[in-house]
Parts: sequence; structure tokens; C-alpha cells
Amino acid sequence: MKISIFKMYLICQAAPTNTFVFLPQRYRLAPMYHFPVQFEDVYTVVKFFLQNSVLAQYGVDPNRICISGDSAGGNLAAAVAQQLLDDLEVKVKLKIQALLYPALQTLDLDLPSYKDNENKPILPKSLMVRFWSEYFTTDVSLQEAMASNRHVPAESSHLFRFVNWSNLLPEKFKKDHVYASPIYGSSMLGKKYPGFLDPRAAPLLVDDTKLLGLPVTYVLTCQHDVLRDDGIMYVSRLREVGIEVIHDHIEDAIHGVLMFITSPTDLALGHRVANKYIEWVNVNL
Repeated sequence: MKISIFKMYLICQAAPTNTFVFLPQRYRLAPMYHFPVQFEDVYTVVKFFLQNSVLAQYGVDPNRICISGDSAGGNLAAAVAQQLLDDLEVKVKLKIQALLYPALQTLDLDLPSYKDNENKPILPKSLMVRFWSEYFTTDVSLQEAMASNRHVPAESSHLFRFVNWSNLLPEKFKKDHVYASPIYGSSMLGKKYPGFLDPRAAPLLVDDTKLLGLPVTYVLTCQHDVLRDDGIMYVSRLREVGIEVIHDHIEDAIHGVLMFITSPTDLALGHRVANKYIEWVNVNL
């Protein structure tokens, strides 16, 4: 939400062979600005770009546009793709979407992936909790409640069905973890900061009917990543409603693996993962 290297972007085919990449990187960031400002900034830019007149100006084929993003950018890409489905003013449809180790839900911050990777590098649980809470407020009471996984009010209990990992994770990712019923938090937090219950901030919280119509989807997840299960649960939910999904799970990777393709952290793993993603986009766009 606040690390600018985690981007959301559009990849478009311009002319017969060239790739045009549009990067809305300068949206207002937390903690100076709070949700829904970030979503609204990015959505405004994407909606403007998808006008036929703008696409024609840049020579972009309106039938060959991908929305993509990594980490916080994956969150925004998924949320924007969902919102576009209900926007009658947008006539251009996305051909594909690619979500790279995305953050997709705010309800259960005690998933198996959060437990397994609590202290892994790049994105330990404590840092992800801080990022989530500062996306909505600088009030530390929300961060403290999120850290103990007691931030969701009982009146929002119906939302947990969308992130019930016991139903949505394949057995290999459950390991020896046992699903426990949620412990509910203060109603006051939900009333003061309703953003963490908003699907525009947590795209996994939409009803199945809101997933219908989404484009062919690529999801990249990393084994050693607190956000691993967010992506895997989205894969399960999209497949359940009939969306074509390609899921690349990287067993030996941590969150942010795509950063490791330039010096001084130029790693073969980063290039291998980046090449898989780029190859999929090239084939499917």
C-alpha cells in the first residue's frame, strides 16, 4: 500500500509487435492518505485510459489489454478489474489479468501462510499487518487488533465465508493447521474504519456473482510469503465460478521475488519467475 516498487500497470499491445506499458505509479500513498483514495486514483487513471479515443491516440488495440500488478499493485489490479465489470461507462473489456503475489483480504491475518512465514524476509507478518492498518488509519488500535486477528466485528461474520481457508486451500497448503472459528473484535473499529471490510480494498470479499465476467487470469504465488494463501484462495474461487485461471506457485521463492532481477540482487530465481510471467503474457495477450 505504501511501497512504491509494488506497482499496478496496464500492458497493451500497440501496433503489430510492440508492447506499450502504462504505469500509474504516482497514486497517493498511505500513511499520508488512506483508502479509498488509492483505489480511486488508480481507477480514475485506468478508466480514462480505456476510452477508445485515448487508446487510438496511442495506437493500442482495445481487444488486447492486460491489467497486472504485484503485491499492493496486485490488490489494486484485482479490485479495478472487478469494478470495471459494473461500470457501464467503460466499453473496453480487459483481455487478461495477471496478479503477482497479491494482497487480497483483510479479514483473516492468521492464515496458514501467515503462520508459516511469520518471520520470513521482505514481508514478515508484523510488517504486513502494519501496511494493512496504515492503509485505513494511523490509529494504532486497528493495528493492534489486526495483529491479534481480532479486528472484524461480529456483524460482519458473514464475510468469513469468502476467506475460509479450510474450504479454499488445497490440502498441501493446510499441512497440520486446524481451522478455528473467528474471534470477533469491537464493532467500533468496523464503524470507524469500514474500509477494511470493503471489497475495493479486499477483493476476496465479493460475492461469487461479482467474479463472473472477469478475464482469463494468471496468479503467481510464492511458498515463503504471508500472502501466499490470499492468491491461492482467489484461484479457488475464480475456478469455482468458471473463470480460466493459470496458477504458478513457486516453491523456492519469497515475497517480492520479481525485485531480484537487477544488481545488486540479481538472482537466477528472479529471472526464472519473471520469464514465466512474461511468457504467459506474451502468449495470452
